Amino acid sequence: MELLEDKMRVWLENAKFVKPVPGVYVLYTRSKEPIYIGQSMNLEETFSKYVDLDFEENDCKQKTQFYQREFTDNPKERQTELIEKFKEDTGNVPVCNSEIKVEVH
Repeated sequence: MELLEDKMRVWLENAKFVKPVPGVYVLYTRSKEPIYIGQSMNLEETFSKYVDLDFEENDCKQKTQFYQREFTDNPKERQTELIEKFKEDTGNVPVCNSEIKVEVH
């Protein structure tokens, strides 16, 4: 279930080469199930931290095998849109998003 139009990318092979721009991203398991929809004002910084710290001991996100990303000037708003659409389609939020408070309008 791909949530963005971006191609599916292998996590460790490509995560270090993301541009330092604002955007949203979706993390996927080996079976390509979305587990987290995130946003960042600097994707390069966020992804570098994830790679260097192996998701800061976040067991949920450590299941990441693939990702998609989308550049946008308003990542927080786009993240909310994606989570709302995912919830409409599946009845749930991605499993790793359930660990954080998600603003829904």
